[in-house]
Amino acid sequence: MKTNLFKITMVGLLAAGIITSCTKKLDLTPTNGITANKVFSTTQGYLEAAAKVYGSFALTGNQGPAGSGDIQGIDEGTSDFFRLYWNAQELSTDEAVVAWGDPGVQDFHLMNWTSNNPMLQGLYYRSFYQITLCNNFINQASDANLAARGITGNDASNIRNFRTEARFLRAYQYSVLMDLFGNPPFATENDQIGSFLPKQIKRADLFNYVESELKACDSLLPQTNDYGRVNKATAEALLARIYLNAQVYTGTARYTDAITYATKVINAGYSLVSDYRWLMRADNNLNTSEFIFTINYDGLKTQNYGGSTFLCHGSLGGSMNAGDYGLDAAWAGMRTTKALVNLFSDPSGNTDQRAEFYTNGQNLDINSLTTFTDGYAIQKFINKTRPTTPNVLTSGNNGSNPTFADVDIPLFRLPEMYLIYAEAVLRGGTGGSISQALTYINQLRTRAYGGSTAGNIGTPDLTLDFILAERGRELYWEGFRRTDLIRYGYFTTSNYLWPWKGGVPTGTSVGSFRNLYPLPSSDVSSNTNLVQNPGY
Repeated sequence: MKTNLFKITMVGLLAAGIITSCTKKLDLTPTNGITANKVFSTTQGYLEAAAKVYGSFALTGNQGPAGSGDIQGIDEGTSDFFRLYWNAQELSTDEAVVAWGDPGVQDFHLMNWTSNNPMLQGLYYRSFYQITLCNNFINQASDANLAARGITGNDASNIRNFRTEARFLRAYQYSVLMDLFGNPPFATENDQIGSFLPKQIKRADLFNYVESELKACDSLLPQTNDYGRVNKATAEALLARIYLNAQVYTGTARYTDAITYATKVINAGYSLVSDYRWLMRADNNLNTSEFIFTINYDGLKTQNYGGSTFLCHGSLGGSMNAGDYGLDAAWAGMRTTKALVNLFSDPSGNTDQRAEFYTNGQNLDINSLTTFTDGYAIQKFINKTRPTTPNVLTSGNNGSNPTFADVDIPLFRLPEMYLIYAEAVLRGGTGGSISQALTYINQLRTRAYGGSTAGNIGTPDLTLDFILAERGRELYWEGFRRTDLIRYGYFTTSNYLWPWKGGVPTGTSVGSFRNLYPLPSSDVSSNTNLVQNPGY
């Protein structure tokens, strides 16, 4: 990686490479002679196992980029966590369409997915794979196991720190499952892998579990940590996020808590990077003032066809020259709809620098979802360093590898906290103020307008719909949009339509059951404890 976090060394963990489903009984007999007792017999073994826990966010297997995938039943190139998550969160909305015909990928924007969708299955199993790695590490890193293996002192303290981080990463993945699938199966470090059929947990109960784990982590995590590792603010940022969506998850609003925890993160010492166009570049590991937690990608050391490699290559096509973006090929995949483009319409004529659209040869209207030149292209993710020529996006130095991108993916960054604060205040949360919310929003807009206040708004403009639009402008293609539209009641209804929503060129409403994705049919059929989500 581009950091000294710790060396990613792939070890033959009991769970690695042999999990086809984390929710049914499995044959987990290792085929390489490496057992948990061997892996965790030394401090170095624990550190390598912790590297696997983190590395599973950026890698798809033990060899990479193909040949020994972690998740069976899906092409390894598409099995990266963020690629699968991005499909579910972005392709199903007004922010993205894709030209490819991979099995299941067109279902998202058409909103006609089924419980057999391979991309949804891949995401579900990827999340559970990562939860299984976390559960295994947390179990092996118990005080009793450390003592039994003679690991004491600073070594034991360091492993305990990683144990807390693994608890956060597990809570994060359960929050993903809660948001996407609602009522998934549930297992912790106290459940022996392969020895039982996990029971299903209700969405509200899973919310309570995630909340309690995050609060426990908050009390144990350090204020600062190595880049790419979680810290206290990371736990608080996820708490703010789930509190903003609590009414969807539990039926009870928690906007005051959202304000409280967003404020904690805002006051934790983070600050905006001066230029929005620097955020998704090959050297964006320099953005440590704004990034709260990232998936770290490196063109030489974390090679896979998902993550930022997917976003950088997949967003190039038409008349775009891949070499201009530090890459060796344009995959001609993702574009956006005019609904996102229209969010940047400014009657004053001032330029919002976040509108990183490529329009040459691209049509604003989409007549064909599978034609790359229908829909504006996005040039937000670029495998080059910060521009060396002002206002020329494609200036800068190439990343380390033209095939695999160096761009890190932030799962949490400071602007989200500003936006959570503002929305929660407008929704009636206490402990904040409209004037402070306005200040935060105008900080984002001042940066967006190149340091000018030309785009700043006044109190009458600060409405809930404005916040949703501002979230679109600030966070597009970062994995938020589906969740946002559901929170606003716009995802499935006719209250808000976009091109090809529901498979109709002008957009149409779909059944409200699609606010949740289905549990994979393969898991429902193999685990008698599971009940499929309604509508599927």
